[in-house]
Formats: sequence, structure tokens, C-alpha cells
Amino acid sequence: MSAPHGKAASPFRQPRAVWAVAFACVISFMGIGLVDPILPALAESLDATPSQVSLLFSSYLIVTAVAMLIVGWICSRIGAKRTLVTGLAIIVVFAALAGATDSINGIVGFRAGWGLGNALFIATSLAVIVASASGGFGGAIILYETALGLGIAVGPLLGGELGGISWRGPFFGVAALMAVALVATLAFVPDLPRPEHRTSPIAPLRALRHRGLLTMGLMALLYNWGFFTMLGYAPYPMELDAHRLGLVFTGWGLLVAAFSVFFAPRLQARYGTAPVLYANLLGLGIVMAVIAAGVTSPTTVIVAVIVSGAFIGINNTLTTQAVMLVAPVERPVASSAYGFLRFIGGGLAPYVAGKLADATDLSVPFYLGAATFVLAVPVLASGHRLLRRAETGAAGSEPVTPALTAVGAPATTDAPPVVVAVGAHDRAASIVDAAARLARDTGSPLEVVHVQQTAVVEEQAVDTETDAGARRAVTAHLERLTGLGIAASGQILTSVGDHAAAGRALARHAAEAGARTVAVGRSPRGPVAQFADGSFTSALTHAAACTVVLVDPDDEPRPLTAATLPGLRAEAG
Repeated sequence: MSAPHGKAASPFRQPRAVWAVAFACVISFMGIGLVDPILPALAESLDATPSQVSLLFSSYLIVTAVAMLIVGWICSRIGAKRTLVTGLAIIVVFAALAGATDSINGIVGFRAGWGLGNALFIATSLAVIVASASGGFGGAIILYETALGLGIAVGPLLGGELGGISWRGPFFGVAALMAVALVATLAFVPDLPRPEHRTSPIAPLRALRHRGLLTMGLMALLYNWGFFTMLGYAPYPMELDAHRLGLVFTGWGLLVAAFSVFFAPRLQARYGTAPVLYANLLGLGIVMAVIAAGVTSPTTVIVAVIVSGAFIGINNTLTTQAVMLVAPVERPVASSAYGFLRFIGGGLAPYVAGKLADATDLSVPFYLGAATFVLAVPVLASGHRLLRRAETGAAGSEPVTPALTAVGAPATTDAPPVVVAVGAHDRAASIVDAAARLARDTGSPLEVVHVQQTAVVEEQAVDTETDAGARRAVTAHLERLTGLGIAASGQILTSVGDHAAAGRALARHAAEAGARTVAVGRSPRGPVAQFADGSFTSALTHAAACTVVLVDPDDEPRPLTAATLPGLRAEAG
């Protein structure tokens, strides 16, 4: 793939279409956090009990869950842009109606409509950003992650400020901001091609017949039960006004964003997906038990809720990545099936918590939430072997990542090859041509390895290019090299989320092929993205048994070693 980026363009230099959807993403990610600071104010202003107010979460999430089953079917018929615009329009209408109503039942009903719009939006937003990006998907993913972080962190703060004026403020605020996003999306996002084939509306339910996907979905259901119990009921024992509640959940949101984007991938690379999830779920169980035991102490609840943000950020990212690893179906279908189960858990939890709190006391829902976090561990363990085999690509499994697929005829010479790794970006051809010169000078055949990435950001996953697109890219390289008289073969390396794992997989492949050299170019992703999800080049350089070089059309090949990598990063920074 590529080394640290050097002269790479800024990831924020994107078309207006990407910025329009990214802005909408910020508002969407504000979602839950925007409403949380006004829950006590809603109960007081509308003479409602906490259990009645909790139905704001239940109606929203249950409708979102059911809608997740059909969003793929809708998108495959009307296209991604129309699906996105429809979702935005629904959010604008129902958020405004929720702010205008004078009853808790009205808000609960309008939140259900908001949930439908949310499902249509979140299922397509990442795909639209990736499809609209310029110069490769790396910059678009960074922008999406930035929108996620801003939304999660700023949502509670804005909700607290607007809620301090009136409980209606956050609802009208979302409606106004989403209206701006809707106009920008209509104006700047071009019509995108529809999927090559239509998705069946029952495909997500059929996908749940696969044990790995069902196991991960049930684990997510239990996790979200605990998570939304905390979000729905933790504000009450804090005994804070809307402004100070906003500050508490802003601290929580900052940890969610930081641990989701930066720390989860690195923990996964070091310890593996399943071990990190086991420890994380147990940690959440402990935090929730602390909230239950200290429910009469506002300080205890405040500190525990903020700390839980770190665990939630890790869990959101790694659970989605685990689903993509074990699911033997298309990414959108797997995401819809998984989303259905996790949102069902989130929707039922506040309703049940309200009934328990009314019948007993406020600590009981939190103890139940702690139990669901802990119960998720044996559920996940029941699929441990499937997840482990998918991660390692063990014999007899169907590894989703990383995996190599040959393209074209193999090389007809036994000479050690030069292997060049490239991604889907506008400088790929120049990197391959520079590696071809190296192969010609050493009398070696050239093997082109095209890295096809599935981007995983928090709870969303999207293929950054189609299988056909990746195959066309490799074929174009091979045809060009044949015209230059270079003996060449091709491979596609598929990877889910973790760039470092892909680098180690390429190192293993190079060793098996007896490669003379592995060549990479400068990365278009930038140092921030490489820190977040692991550097392909660092992992490759540390794991490779042969020489690794940085190739540049204007310079001589530059050997890369563990000792020279820090200097290369300094140049990039």
C-alpha cells in the first residue's frame, strides 16, 4: 500500500458533496446526546414519569431497528442519494413536530418517525461519502470520523445549552440544522449509481441463520440493553440542570469518540478482537454495577458515566468489525441484520427499565444493565472459534480478512518477484510503474497486490470499492505492464478495517512467494489515519523477511527498516 504520506493532500480537501453529507453526519451523531440533558426537564415540564420519558428512546430505536431490515431493499431500488435525502427530510419533519407538541405521548410518537429517518440516513451516509470523495477514500474516512467525534462530543453540550432555554430547543435545533444539511445534499451530492443487483427485503433475516452473525447480533443486543439503560436513566440520579448534564455527557462523548477512532483499532491489533471485547464487556458490567450501588450519590454516577465512554467507544468499533469478520454475506446485508438486533436491544431496555424502576427502585434497572453486559461475554464466547478463525484465516474457514485472490495468469518464471502494494487512489499507476523499473533492473517479475479495503467507522462499515472495480484496477495495471514488456501477475488483498493486519498478511505472502523486494508508495491517508487504524507500512516493514522499499516516480527506491520509519513519519508530520 503506502508509507507515511509526505506530500499527500489534506484529507479535508474534498468536494462539496462530501462536506454536505459530513455536516449532516455531525447533526445525526448528536442524536442521542442532544436529547439526554433535557430528560429531567421533560419529565418536570410535561408532568411525566421517568418511565414515560424513556419511551422517547424506545419508540426511536425500535422503529430504527425494524427499518434497518428494509433500508437495503429501499436503497437498491431508489439509489443512495434518494435514500439519504428521504431520511434527512423525515428527520427534519418529525424533529420539528416533536418540538411543537405539548404532550409526552406526542413526543414519543414523533420520535418514532425520527427513527425511520435515522435508519435511512445512517445506512447510506458513509457509503455516499466514500463514493463522493476525491483522491481515494482515506480522506473521506477521516472526515467521517471527524464528524462522528464532533457529533458525539458536541451533541450533549448543544443539547444542554438549548435545553437550558427550553426543552423544545434541542428538537427545533436538530430540525433547523438538518434542514440546512438537506438543502446542501440536494444541491451538491450528485446522483449515484444504483447497486448492481437489488436486495431482498428479507435478506437480513435470512442472514441471521448464519451462526457467527447471529452470535454477534445477540451479543450486541445485550450490550445495547445495558448501554441504553444507562443513557435513559443515568441523568435522573445526577440531579443536575440541563446545562450541567450537557457538560457531563460531553465528557462522556469525548471519550467515546477518542476510544472508538484511535484506541480500539490499536488494542485490537495488539490483543485480538475477542479478548478486547471480553475485557471491555466486563469493564462495562463493573461500571454499571458501580452506578447501581451508588445511585444515591450524584458524584458516583457522574464519574462512572463519563468513564463508561471509553468502554463504549471500544465496543462500538470492535463489535462492528467482528460482525464484518464472521458474516458470510454482503456487507450491507450483514450491517442491516446486526443493526436490527442491536437497536431492538436498545429500544426494549428503556421500556423495561422504566417498569422496573416504577415497581422497585432506581438501582434495579442498572443492576439488570450490568447483568446484560456480563451475559454478553458467554454469548460472545460461544462464537469465539468462528471469530478467531476469521481473524487468522485458519484452514477450513472462509476468512474475510485479510485474504488474497489471484488476478490474471501467474508468472512463468521462477525468479524471485518484486511485489508492489497499492490502493485505490490516483497515484497507484505511478507507484506500480516505479516498482516495474525496479523489477526490470533486477531481472525480476512484478506482482501487483491491490489492497481492497472495507472501512469500519464506529458502527458503520462500507466497501470502499466493488470486487469488479478492484479487478479492473489490477487488470489495467497488468495490461499496461505487458505493453512495457514487464512480466507481471496480480493479486487482490481484501481487508476489513485494520490496515496493520493487511500489512502483516502481505509480509507472509511475500515470504511464501520468495519475494526479492516489497515496494510501497507514499500513503494518501495521512499520519492521523495511520495512527488510528494502524500503519500498513510499519506492520509490513516489521514483519517482512525481505527488503521493503519506498518507491517514488521522481526518486530512487528508498529502503525501509524499523530504524528508518521514525524519520519517514517525521517527514510526513
